[in-house]
Amino acid sequence: MHQGLGGHSFASASNRFWQVLHLAGFTPRRLDSAEERSLLDYRCGITAAVHRPTKQGAEVSLREFRAARPSLEARVRLYKPRVIAFLGKRAIAAMLNTQGIRWGLQPASFAGAIAWVLPNPSGLNRAFGLDALVSVYSELHAALADDRKQLG
Repeated sequence: MHQGLGGHSFASASNRFWQVLHLAGFTPRRLDSAEERSLLDYRCGITAAVHRPTKQGAEVSLREFRAARPSLEARVRLYKPRVIAFLGKRAIAAMLNTQGIRWGLQPASFAGAIAWVLPNPSGLNRAFGLDALVSVYSELHAALADDRKQLG
């Protein structure tokens, strides 16, 4: 995830993150990027692998993603989320030094968290329309809901 120019994640008006999160069932209403900390109220968190504002994820080099891996793993181990979702394949592929990343649930965990890879909701990502994004994000939401039911 990248931090937008307003100091908030996914702050660009063309980014569909907040809309997709709501439509997929993660939040009861569409949040604004300035409300990102309120995601914690919905049992979600947000972080960036590389901590510098970018307009596009492509502005972050593969080398930067590789260098960021220890710090991201440390945060995941500290906060112990059950699931981590990477938005786009580029960061996780660079961190794991592999090209075989597929969408959805990953076969291996990341720093002890179940790993998912979801399409980046950037308005620049024309490969996924709004309905397709909502569908894939809804799969993760449903998996989390099923997991919560099993845990009681």
